[in-house]
Amino acid sequence: MADPQTKTPDAGLRVVLVEDSVLLREGLVRLFDEAGYVTAGAFGDADDIVARVRGAQADVAILDVRLPPTFRDEGIKAAITLRAEAPDVGILVLSQYVEGLYARELLAGGDGGIGYLLKDRVTSLEEFTDAVRRVREGGTVLDPLVVKELLAARPDPLASLTPRERDVLELMAEGRSNASIAERLFIGVGAVEKNISSIFAKLGLEETGSEHRRVLAVLAFTQRS
Repeated sequence: MADPQTKTPDAGLRVVLVEDSVLLREGLVRLFDEAGYVTAGAFGDADDIVARVRGAQADVAILDVRLPPTFRDEGIKAAITLRAEAPDVGILVLSQYVEGLYARELLAGGDGGIGYLLKDRVTSLEEFTDAVRRVREGGTVLDPLVVKELLAARPDPLASLTPRERDVLELMAEGRSNASIAERLFIGVGAVEKNISSIFAKLGLEETGSEHRRVLAVLAFTQRS
């Protein structure tokens, strides 16, 4: 358990967890405890998800995609319902699968506070708790395979972008900062900013004062015919 003297600024963040695997559910509860988060509810199904989340006064809801009773799409459907009825709650989908159709519906608003990570590709506990925090703060956290699935679902809407701009755009969609993108691509932050400006111009995304324009640069175009 975390030492009260060393808790992070995120201490007290309230999480509702929906995961049918008992072992994984209990493991995540311990992880959140060590991170200083409060597990305000841990469930094996998504029944009455809105009422549960509101009753728990949750900051973030974390849901598996496939849950009882059919183990098909109960979790992702619950996430979509929760996004519509409790938009102030961050949502992190944690799954073994990419459900492209539902993922696009969940992400379509581009409002942030959304994450979609693949269980087998979470490489560290620190990475996961950081994702929870970023979702709570209104960020968007996407596994690169989720991004690729969304882009592959339709004819490429980004044909006018250069290869470098496409690399920058993919990293933007993962929720990375300009500095993180620069580090990943071994270029300067100024070069990243120049590429981002070019991406916005080519995709016709006007300045709105919202950081979520970064996400819309990918997601809005997965919705276009």
